[in-house]
Amino acid sequence: MRDGQSEGKTGAHPNKMYQNTHNRKGNPPAEKSDKRMTLPSRFQKEVHAHLSKNSQQTGPPLNLNESLHSGRGKPYNPQQVQGRIREILGKYSNGFWVSKLPQIYRELYKQDMPTEAIKDLETWTHICTVEKTCSSNPSELLLYPAKEQTTTSSPPPILNPNSTSAPVPNSNTPTDKPVLSPTQKSPPSTHLTHSGSCSPQTTTSPSSSPSPPSSPATLSPDLKLKLEELLVKYPNGLWAHALPKLFQDTYKFKLPGHVLENLHLLSDICTIDYPMPDNPKRAILYKGSSSSSGGGGGVEDENCNRRDSSASVEELRVRQELGRRLSNHAVPSLQIPKEEYPSVLVVEATNTNGVIIRYIGEGYSQAQESMEDKMRAFYGMDQSSPTPLSSPSSGQLVAVRAEEEEEILRAQVCEVMADTVKVHYVDHGFSEVISKAKVFELHEKFFQLPFQATKCKLAGLKPFCQEPAVLKKFETMASGKILLAEIIERGQTPVVVLYDTSQDDDVNINAACMKALQDKTLASPLQVNSAYMNVTVRSVCSDGTIYCQLPSRGLAKLNEILENIETYFHSQVTSEFLVSRPFCGKGCLARYKGKWSRVEITNLHGSRVLDILFIDVGVQASVEVFELREIPPPFLRDLMAIPPQAVKCCLADLAVSVGSWTPDAVQWLREKVLNTTDCSMKVAKVDETKRCIYVHLFTDKNFHDPARSLNHQMAQSDLFKQQPDVFLTSHSPAKIFTTTLSSKTPSTSDYTNGSPTSTSSPAKPHLRRVLSGPRGGGGGNKTTTRPPETPSPLPSSLQLPPLLEFPPAGSNIDVYVSVACHPGHFVLQPWRDMYKLVVLMGEMILYYNKTEEKPLNIEKNQIYAAKVENSWHRVLVKGVLTNGLVSVYELDYGKHELVSCTQLRPLIKEFRQLPFQGITAQLAGLKPRQWSEEAAIVFRNHVEKKPLVAQLEAVQEAANPWDRKLMVFLVDTSQEERDIWVHDIMAEFAEELTNEL
Repeated sequence: MRDGQSEGKTGAHPNKMYQNTHNRKGNPPAEKSDKRMTLPSRFQKEVHAHLSKNSQQTGPPLNLNESLHSGRGKPYNPQQVQGRIREILGKYSNGFWVSKLPQIYRELYKQDMPTEAIKDLETWTHICTVEKTCSSNPSELLLYPAKEQTTTSSPPPILNPNSTSAPVPNSNTPTDKPVLSPTQKSPPSTHLTHSGSCSPQTTTSPSSSPSPPSSPATLSPDLKLKLEELLVKYPNGLWAHALPKLFQDTYKFKLPGHVLENLHLLSDICTIDYPMPDNPKRAILYKGSSSSSGGGGGVEDENCNRRDSSASVEELRVRQELGRRLSNHAVPSLQIPKEEYPSVLVVEATNTNGVIIRYIGEGYSQAQESMEDKMRAFYGMDQSSPTPLSSPSSGQLVAVRAEEEEEILRAQVCEVMADTVKVHYVDHGFSEVISKAKVFELHEKFFQLPFQATKCKLAGLKPFCQEPAVLKKFETMASGKILLAEIIERGQTPVVVLYDTSQDDDVNINAACMKALQDKTLASPLQVNSAYMNVTVRSVCSDGTIYCQLPSRGLAKLNEILENIETYFHSQVTSEFLVSRPFCGKGCLARYKGKWSRVEITNLHGSRVLDILFIDVGVQASVEVFELREIPPPFLRDLMAIPPQAVKCCLADLAVSVGSWTPDAVQWLREKVLNTTDCSMKVAKVDETKRCIYVHLFTDKNFHDPARSLNHQMAQSDLFKQQPDVFLTSHSPAKIFTTTLSSKTPSTSDYTNGSPTSTSSPAKPHLRRVLSGPRGGGGGNKTTTRPPETPSPLPSSLQLPPLLEFPPAGSNIDVYVSVACHPGHFVLQPWRDMYKLVVLMGEMILYYNKTEEKPLNIEKNQIYAAKVENSWHRVLVKGVLTNGLVSVYELDYGKHELVSCTQLRPLIKEFRQLPFQGITAQLAGLKPRQWSEEAAIVFRNHVEKKPLVAQLEAVQEAANPWDRKLMVFLVDTSQEERDIWVHDIMAEFAEELTNEL
């Protein structure tokens, strides 16, 4: 999955506490809530089932973003609150209790309502009317719309700007808002009203007439329309600092300078969010939408096939039409699974816009198997079984005894002939001609399950949906296989990327189908023992891999097309080519050395930051999504036909293998070959498995003399002498060769030396981290879940982020459990600020992936930024090992990792503002004990990687933020009928083990 966490979209925590969720601390068993979970007596089965399967680890979602700050201790915006209350009253025109207002406010705007605003309600007579009831309780007040609404030209009364807002604890408040999966997405700060309109965060007093565009008081309608058009292309939000360049590239004139200085002028067309409170210039703009394409907009997606599931009018009409002949029962529509990566069985594809699939799992394939078992029993061979239909009619839903196997399947009659009938199996997706004697009336009880065969579209393949080469490749790689589907857009026909995860490397099926369009005659010619001149070395990776361009027909054609695209973009004034829905394996364009070049998206860090590979030069980069462009349709087919022109090479006959190069050797080679266009090379070996060419490289045309090769020069030098071992110590710093950070964050157009932006060669497109999880090997990275040891306090001169603030004991907190060892040690993340962490990690990726090399002293018990797999994390160094690895503790996720010492960077001040998000905890309500591995498994199954509600019992303070510890009750409130208190489960498990002993 995305490196993390697919970001940028919604914020509703799936588990919310209800008013009848009791405070459980200290309650004896007799007083326990009637919502208490009844524990199944099969703990051992659960443990064995867990141990017997190779469960896949998933990372925390990065698209769990709550949208707004609580505003704790800060002045609140009275116009904003007044505007929101006016919207609320527009929906509840008959009035409601004032005591319900904080709950409604938070449900709509994902933010606590300022307490000062509640006190000032009575003074806002132009907004609302507060009416006291006959009750003696002064808190029982009714709120109605204002009796006489003022005109929009009259400015509303403004509160004292120094009044502050405090959070209103409402975790105990019931909520009826839709429950969203952590992997679902909706813009974190786009607040939809009941009708689906966007309610902006900030509300400005409208003026009676628009001012000229140059006036900072307002914006012209035309300018607003253009800005709105740009924001629509980025449903996951757009950084405000990207607007000027994006605006000029799209509309060919400059954005007026006062727009960025007065973002409140945009409040009527978008929502403005400030995820970095310390930096008011870093704002994200969200354009609201009432649609839910891609799962956004806060619309709930059902995870099961329920009879009463909602469906579009068209879907419902089709389903009813299918069952119209003999029954009044309508088959419910099939709902797309909630999870971002459901498993699917690919049935067939005659068009990539209509691939027939079946979802695999509970509520889908399992429910179908259960139904077909019941059908087999119902339509048995005994005398009481139903008789065949005498006259089936076209379009009728029937039960069919399959031709080859004694299976009873649901089908729709397609065509009726003399003695046979052509039927389509609605749960399996294929058709067959069978005898009329095998067709039976479908009993009404078999109408309850939705038809399981459905269709999807393959992302990125729409222009080539019926291309024979594409369909042939898809047939070979996907048909009849169970694959993983990444849902890019949700709709009646979802848009997906399919992955084959059965091999060591995940295979992107969509990307493989696109490569089937390539014309092999346009590839760079390569033969063993052949020599090539006029070779250009485009990049030298830090592991010793080099990427070269060779003169070829394909390269000449590529350069010609890219020049034409430059001219084409200059002539176009449209936002049509902005990339709004990126996905792994997608081909598009990005700037390289000031010109548009072909790229492939290799990884996504949320929805705004992504990794790309310039496929024709072999350079990796991390960019923001607004830097990408779609390939214009007139050039798409020709560009797709040209294979990547960057040839991956390794220097032959070197004693040091790729991956073991010293930084000195890498730098020496870069100085020799980069920016040189007159190199030559001789091919020594072609390794098809590694897709690498082993060559002898020369900086001139004298390839006949091996002694003049760079291979020979490097082998004779001291460049590969190993540095002294680094010893584990808690006192002496280890001097490690790594990189320093420039104050400037360059764009992709600043890459002039051709060196890649990461410390390894470009990787194959792969699934996001939450999907594939950490793998063994892979550069020595190893994930453990043992509790962190207690380090000595940090020097007082080191600036640390502020501490996480917690509510009083007894309060409820929405949390996500990122790591769970056992009830005595697990790690929580506060749900409400998770989107801030996503934004922070995206900024770290952009910053640290563009650096220059310089030595760095790595000290134990100090905080750094470290690259773990594809993301940058804030870490605490636990120890420096003798083999060049460093043991680190992820301060935001609670994991221990081993990373290469070259993957550490100083943690700059900008990334020290957000409190560390990982907080260790232990489960309250249990006696201290040594937990067995079986107990730990049961605990992890119930809490790890899940959003829960934590009821705070106590806070154990410490000198360092990572040593603080919470004592909490954990409650799973995702079930409608009851709340599950995890300490009850663990107490009963411990009791059963004791009884068995």
